[in-house]
Amino acid sequence: MKKLILTLICLSFAPFIFAQTASLGKYELKANQVSLHEVKIDGKRAVSITKDSTVSKFDEPTFARLAGTEFKNGTIEVKVLSRLLKTAPEFARGFIGVAYRINDDNSTYESIYLRPTNARSEDQVRRNHSVQYYAYPDYKFDRLRKDAPEQYESYTDMELNKWITLRIEVEGNQAKLYLDNREQPSIFINSPKNIIPKSGGIGLWVDIGTEGYFTDLKITKKD
Repeated sequence: MKKLILTLICLSFAPFIFAQTASLGKYELKANQVSLHEVKIDGKRAVSITKDSTVSKFDEPTFARLAGTEFKNGTIEVKVLSRLLKTAPEFARGFIGVAYRINDDNSTYESIYLRPTNARSEDQVRRNHSVQYYAYPDYKFDRLRKDAPEQYESYTDMELNKWITLRIEVEGNQAKLYLDNREQPSIFINSPKNIIPKSGGIGLWVDIGTEGYFTDLKITKKD
């Protein structure tokens, strides 16, 4: 009887955990393995996103997904700001970025994200790991760093706890990341050869130890 009551209690709370939603401009967001809140920061209306503490692996589908949005090629632009949580582990880097071409059940997608603390590190190797691309689930950062060193990550200047304008331009198997409206891309990506471009969703992504803020989201579809 006690087990039945406990099960009913868990089920009664499940919708509030897994169907958490928020609005960002004209876009509706649905949480996937993250906590999601509408906030006001620096006079801006934004959403705050933190990774679910039960997700221990890296480069997982920990994002707020845009409802009803299909994207294949085009431009995704958003202003992001990341802070380290008080509970952040030593290896936290302020991980924040965008996932795109997400399939229906969030089991495949591509992503580009930032590690703001690395950009101002006095360790040159860490600086070289300021920007990262990965393709879930087969090509996370550790595999790409081993199989194709320096090809899917790069250095570019940025800071923790400051707004960064992030713009991703996607065309077929190629993607470019521009930060703060700079003329040259921070990284130029040719996706792994077995990644077949397909239409999918868009998500605002964070990883462990990060309190991420997103605002001024703009999406331009090319096809």
